[in-house]
Amino acid sequence: MTRPAAVADPGPRTARPFVQGLVDCSPFVLIVVPFSLLFGVVARDAGLDLLQVMSMSVLVIAGASQFTALALLQDNVPVFIVLLAALAVNLRMAMYSAALVPHLGHARLGVRALIAYLMVDQAFAVAAKKYEEEPKMTGGQKVAYYFGCMALICPIWYACTFLGAALGRAIPASLSLDFAVPVCFIALTAPMLRSGPHVISAGVSVVAAIAFAWLPWNFGLIVAALLAIIAGAQAELFFKRRTEART
Repeated sequence: MTRPAAVADPGPRTARPFVQGLVDCSPFVLIVVPFSLLFGVVARDAGLDLLQVMSMSVLVIAGASQFTALALLQDNVPVFIVLLAALAVNLRMAMYSAALVPHLGHARLGVRALIAYLMVDQAFAVAAKKYEEEPKMTGGQKVAYYFGCMALICPIWYACTFLGAALGRAIPASLSLDFAVPVCFIALTAPMLRSGPHVISAGVSVVAAIAFAWLPWNFGLIVAALLAIIAGAQAELFFKRRTEART
């Protein structure tokens, strides 16, 4: 009995989404390169050796929390607080994961574990937008697209972190690599502000981060994140109720 073509030849169905994910995420290389170079330089300046720098990058793969941890370590903050602050900064990954469950939750446990390990802002932003625009993508195509998004980001993050750590002192200060940090998050956030709740949540986070900047050990970021989540959720409920009232 001949198997259907869709089952017998699954490769092309997933190869194209993989390549598309790679292409769609490739512009972020322009941000990831200086971002990871900067982390390598800053980490060595903070006193970490090459093995420690690479271990941190490979295990965490989250620039924002890595910079947060470095800043606190340089201020001789207790390790528990450093870990708590880094975890708080990375809480957004839990929200990313929850948002992707309807699209990638069908995958095998090992695949989901690898997706969780590779979860970064760039891959989530690009993949989530793609899944919304093309709801007819199959589960296998969505997984392939996500891995395509990470095909460039992750290796380049490792390689440029190593270069920054190994050759950091040879990089001229005039290059001002620190521009990559705000540019990266602006590029990630701006396209996602597509509704009232998104805008309200972003606005509350900005105001709260400034208002609570005086709190020690970057706790202001934790407070701002929690307030933004609450504001976004309440705004979504408000708009939903208003829409239902009109209908």
